[in-house]
Amino acid sequence: MKKSKPVILGVSCLITGILFLGFALAENAQTTNSPHFSANEIMDKAFWAVRLDGVEMLSTLTIYNAKGNERVRKTAGVSKLYDGGQTEKRLVRFTAPADVKGTGLLTYDYEKKDDDIWFFLPALRKTRRIVASEKAKSFMGSEFTYADMTPPPVEEFNHRLLPKEVVQNVSCWVIESVPNNEKIAEENGFARKISYVGKDDFIVRKAIYYDLDQELHKELRVLDVQEIDTQKHRYRPMHLVMENKQNNRRSVLKIEKIQLRPDIPDEYFTTRYLERE
Repeated sequence: MKKSKPVILGVSCLITGILFLGFALAENAQTTNSPHFSANEIMDKAFWAVRLDGVEMLSTLTIYNAKGNERVRKTAGVSKLYDGGQTEKRLVRFTAPADVKGTGLLTYDYEKKDDDIWFFLPALRKTRRIVASEKAKSFMGSEFTYADMTPPPVEEFNHRLLPKEVVQNVSCWVIESVPNNEKIAEENGFARKISYVGKDDFIVRKAIYYDLDQELHKELRVLDVQEIDTQKHRYRPMHLVMENKQNNRRSVLKIEKIQLRPDIPDEYFTTRYLERE
């Protein structure tokens, strides 16, 4: 019998990425009222909070220019955890419109080292590896970057707690993250980021980015969060808006369908499978 292709995860990385692992969420649920978390511990827990054993998703990415004109991209993808959750492998493929159909992204998101990213362009029949110096570039013309989809290790930043705030009726820790050196700042495309992390679920509800000149650059808003794995208490943001404050462009990512699937075949996370059409 011919094996069917999976219904696969759109720009999950993004989600993942942006939303920046250590502790099980079951433990988190028991300790969320503790006032003694450090900024590093909070960011570490935020990383784990969106870590799903295996999942497939359908997503829509809508890109708006400064005049409000839109371009719509449909994506599908899969992701799966390896090495006890320390590595997340993701495959994203664009399914519409015709001019981007078949374009794919394969990501190995590591907890403690630089990630591996491969980008496939069907028109050229060529897979290209994304190097660290390119991670701050726009992904498919959107306000999201490759760095947004592959969050760096927590240890690469100096994290500092700021006064707590309420975002969309959710009490949040507020964390300022500054890259440890200029190289890390350039690779991620920002000199400073402020993250608003929900105290009950460790999900980032908002993030503000400052460019390398310390000017306000982008703002991420997370408008919908759902608990996907109710046994392990793992979550996934379902509606994200990234707004560029400098050029008035914005990109909206909506997850249309998501399903747990820990049995995804390993072969999906290879460059050979990435190049299939």
